[in-house]
Amino acid sequence: MSVLLRGRGIHRTYSAPRTWVWQPRTFTTALADVDIDVRAGSSVGIIGESGSGKSTLVRILLGLDSATSGSVEFDGRPVDARAGARALHWLRRRTGIVFQDPYASLDPRQRVAQIVGEPLWALGLAGDGTPGTADRRERVREVLADVGLDADAAERYPHEFSGGQRQRIALARALVHRPEVLVGDEPLSALDVTVRAQILAELQTLRTRDGLTIVMVSHDLGVVQNLCDEVVVMQDGRVAEEGPTEKVLQQPQVAYTRRLLASIPTI
Repeated sequence: MSVLLRGRGIHRTYSAPRTWVWQPRTFTTALADVDIDVRAGSSVGIIGESGSGKSTLVRILLGLDSATSGSVEFDGRPVDARAGARALHWLRRRTGIVFQDPYASLDPRQRVAQIVGEPLWALGLAGDGTPGTADRRERVREVLADVGLDADAAERYPHEFSGGQRQRIALARALVHRPEVLVGDEPLSALDVTVRAQILAELQTLRTRDGLTIVMVSHDLGVVQNLCDEVVVMQDGRVAEEGPTEKVLQQPQVAYTRRLLASIPTI
């Protein structure tokens, strides 16, 4: 499989706020010389402790944040948030993202049909994913069915759904324009085991049927084991270990990965 998303030497620092004007600036390093390859049609899990740089990495890969140094390419084209929204319009058409808190990303004043269909309008796409203004309602109904929601969900408001259903709505919104890459930033962490298993099964179906490429940030090794072919282990803004999921999780080569795996409770 060819590499669809590539990062090389990604470095990201943030300056801490100053409490008085003459105070020397201090900097925090979120990412340090990170290399990552995501092949088309693959599923990559990114794991690590809180503050290890997982979310910062995926935001830079999607052009939602800019690297201090290094480079990111999507299908050979450079990605840099500093280029502006208009310059990255093509990237928005080819990617989708689901965040941890679905309710924060859903407008409570809009019906689900408006929420899910908004990317089609914003990106100037028709229901089949091509540029145009063809009927988008059918595509909204289709993608709601893909994530396990009934057709009548389209006419309801976000507050009328459970947390698991709202996460399905957020997933439908990320998939409605038929992206090539879906990125999840802890999208399943707040869900119960049954709902999580259902959404994982739906993602596997979409991946098999549509060739969807998935990048999944997660603390849950069960999610990574069931969904991801490869895993990247992050530690203090660096890649501590990477490789096939089964090999990394069952035969970790570095002490940090072994400690990380040992700290996760099991039944």
